[in-house]
Amino acid sequence: MVRRDPEEQHRAATPLELLFDLCFVVAVAQAGDRLVHAVVHGHTGHGVVGYAMIFFAIWWAWMNFTWFASAYDTDDVPYRLATLVQIAGVLILAAGVPRAFDHRDYSIVVAGYVVMRLALTAQWLRAACSERGGCRTTALRYATGIALLMVGWVSFGFLPRSDAQLWVFVLLAAAELAAPMVAERSGATPWHPQHIAERYGLFTLIVLGETVVAATLAVQGALDRESSTNLLPIAAGGLLIVFAAFWIYFIVPIHEHLRGRKSAFFWGYGHYLVFCCTAAIGAGLHIAIEQVTGRAPISTLTAAAAVTLPMAGFVSFTWLLHARHERPRRRQQVVLPLTAAAILACTFAGVWAVFCAGGVAALSVAVSLAVRNSDSALGRQTAVVERSARNTDLN
Repeated sequence: MVRRDPEEQHRAATPLELLFDLCFVVAVAQAGDRLVHAVVHGHTGHGVVGYAMIFFAIWWAWMNFTWFASAYDTDDVPYRLATLVQIAGVLILAAGVPRAFDHRDYSIVVAGYVVMRLALTAQWLRAACSERGGCRTTALRYATGIALLMVGWVSFGFLPRSDAQLWVFVLLAAAELAAPMVAERSGATPWHPQHIAERYGLFTLIVLGETVVAATLAVQGALDRESSTNLLPIAAGGLLIVFAAFWIYFIVPIHEHLRGRKSAFFWGYGHYLVFCCTAAIGAGLHIAIEQVTGRAPISTLTAAAAVTLPMAGFVSFTWLLHARHERPRRRQQVVLPLTAAAILACTFAGVWAVFCAGGVAALSVAVSLAVRNSDSALGRQTAVVERSARNTDLN
């Protein structure tokens, strides 16, 4: 298994990687559906905690595969078979999500996780056989860390159903996040900035697509029940939110800023919050529709917050992770933070909250583009003036 060149030209996601991502749609959909179910029935705290836990498992499994593939994707038969095994593990995990949410029974989720981690451990051992020196040590550390943590997760799956499960989960999750940092000390694994940026962008699109599907199914169900009152503002606002989220995320060619190990860890780990908020927007739209059609005994404020909170989180975290890199001027820097604050304020707009949040997000995109074009024009004019001044001095 030969490592990939991090400077390789025209590196793009493979069809196998796209299949891997698509299979995660099932798990993301299950997590969002159970969050809706919990909030609609008045168990918001339990739903949010369970959603955060399940989404961490989904995201971390995707993360492990994505970064390994950027370094060692040989696309040969053993690699493909190992990846297909990981996909099977994803589907097992997705099947266990309802049981984990409703009964705190994580046995099926852990079983799917073990299947994925066994395949990934084999991949790292294969990479170790081809490496030398510090990189070989790094691959072995990854394999050892994954195997040890896998034992921890199996133990977690057999814990009695109690509040202690949450704290054990937090400890294991922290150990998972620390494992790559420890492994990389002996030698950094290669990764392709443009490939990584594309993979994250594709997963963002998939999660946004899941948001559209969730909202569409919710609207369809409401119309089937002949409950069309007040649906139009939510549907229109939801579309504006999705369109604006797409524009905000992809406005920056982030691969140009992913050059250091430190920045890569911060950016890669921080995307848990971006992905989590993105998927929660779809669940929030579903909740808002259920509330306005009388199917959810929750307040209008709670239903509005189910959309505005994750959308504000998405805007804030996207700005923090990469959108700010493309905006050196102060007036460009403040657009997205102010947008997040305005979206939060929309929570108190009652049944029009979703539509107002969508309008604010769309207006933010328009303002950002106008400011950007204005600054670009000013920069070009300044450059022309400076060139003219230099020519005058030479003459």
